[in-house]
Amino acid sequence: MSLITLLTDFGRRDHYVAVMKGVMLQIAPQARLIDITHEINPQDVVHAAFVLRQAWSWFPAGSVHLAVVDPGVGSSRRILAGRYAGRFVVAPDNGLISMVHRELPLEAMHVVDNRNYALANVSATFHGRDILAPAAAHVAAGLPLQKLGPSTDHLEILQLAGPQTEQDFGISGRILCADHFGNLITNISRQHLLAIYQNRAEVQVYLDEVCIGPVRSSYHEVAGGQPLALIGSSDYLEISVNRGSARETLAPADEAVVRVR
Repeated sequence: MSLITLLTDFGRRDHYVAVMKGVMLQIAPQARLIDITHEINPQDVVHAAFVLRQAWSWFPAGSVHLAVVDPGVGSSRRILAGRYAGRFVVAPDNGLISMVHRELPLEAMHVVDNRNYALANVSATFHGRDILAPAAAHVAAGLPLQKLGPSTDHLEILQLAGPQTEQDFGISGRILCADHFGNLITNISRQHLLAIYQNRAEVQVYLDEVCIGPVRSSYHEVAGGQPLALIGSSDYLEISVNRGSARETLAPADEAVVRVR
C-alpha cells in the first residue's frame, strides 16, 4: 500500500488540506495519507525545510512526501518531483528541499510540467490542489518520475549559513525555528559540538549576551521557569525553558546569535 505524507502551512481551519486529500484519493484510492503537520508558519520555507528533513527518514522506503509551503504560487517558480534515499518528494522549487538535498543521496529529480498529470483547470493560487497533489498521487500509484517532466540537476537551495568557529575556540550559530513548545532550535548540531569540545568537560551557551548555562541532558536539571540548553531529539542544540516557552520568555530577535564557549 502506498503512503503519502503531507506537510503544509495551510492550518486546519479551512478546506485546503481536505481538498488535496480528496484529489489524491481519487487518483490513488488505496493510498494511506499521513499528516506531518499543517502548522508550518505561513510562508516559512526554512521552517518547512527543517521539519521535512526531520520527518523524512522515519517513513518507509517508497513513501511520497508532499510538501506545500509556496509563497511563489502562480509565478514562474518550478515544481519538482525527486527521489532521495528511496523516498520521493513533490514540492515547489523554492528551497524547501534544501536540507534533504544537502544530507541525503539524490537519486532522481524532475520538473513537474506534464499537464496530463494535473487537474484540467489550474488555479493560480492553489497549485497544491491542482498540480502537486495529483503529481504526488500518481507517483504513489507507481508513475515513473520521468513521466512528470524532464530531469534537472538544478534546484533552489536556501542560503543557510552553518555554525562558525570563533577565535576563542567557541562556536556561534543561529536559531532555525521554534517548535510548538517554544523551544528554539539552532543550526548547531551534536556533531558540531563534539568536533570542537570532545576534550572539554563543560561549556556555556549564550543567547546573544545572556548566559543560558551548560549543555544539559534533560529539562528536569533546572527549576520550572528557568532556561536551559540541551541537545534535542533532532540532534541539534536547543534553548528551552523548563515548563515554559523560550520563544516567549527570552523573545530573541530574528538575528540573535547563539554562542557556545
